[in-house]
Amino acid sequence: MDKNEHAQKVNALFTSIATRYDLINDIQSLGLHRLWKQRIVNMSGFVESQKALDICCGTGDLVMRLACLGGRVVGLDRNNPMLAIGNNRIIKNNNINADLFQADALSLPFSDSSFNLITIVYGLRNLSDYQTGLQEALRVLKPEGRLLILDFGKPPNFFIRKLYYTYLKFVLPVFGLFLCGNPFAYSYILTSLKKYPAQNGISSMLRQIGFKNIQVTNILLGTMSVHKAEKPV
Repeated sequence: MDKNEHAQKVNALFTSIATRYDLINDIQSLGLHRLWKQRIVNMSGFVESQKALDICCGTGDLVMRLACLGGRVVGLDRNNPMLAIGNNRIIKNNNINADLFQADALSLPFSDSSFNLITIVYGLRNLSDYQTGLQEALRVLKPEGRLLILDFGKPPNFFIRKLYYTYLKFVLPVFGLFLCGNPFAYSYILTSLKKYPAQNGISSMLRQIGFKNIQVTNILLGTMSVHKAEKPV
């Protein structure tokens, strides 16, 4: 599958689940995804004088959380139905400084050194080219800017990993089937995770691209992980 075909397939998938995306996330994670996103906010060091970019922002959940800290936040995603939900959130909270754009994460429509903070939450794994996406993030970050990535991980313990994969393979598709009539909507997570470099691979990629001070935080025994890195001066 070439990059364009992959992008179209992922976009069609998220179009099919956009209206129930947040609900399914609450159910399949027992609401824990909200705590993990707040953890990203707490780790961000984001302040009122700064500017942040949330890549693959989806329905704007993290954009709203960051914007509540007072800085300017820009969200970017390819999927128009997801962005429409996010824009409705912003309209209902018109006291925050946030905007959403439809664009490709592999070709960011921003100048070099534009942002103090970049976040990617459950989005890097869906890109057709992880390295290009990270290179673009590095390009638009200001020197000493921070990158935070939250995504599914690969538990280092073999038995936990097998149990986790079983959950993703057999339980999540049931949510997809009953909540949005599409079992592939969430069976896709395991398919994409098996290809994803996860904790060690993404750390190595960040290092090769030129990021510094790379840290990995495992959540729930490594089923989720957070990468934090900085752009050198």
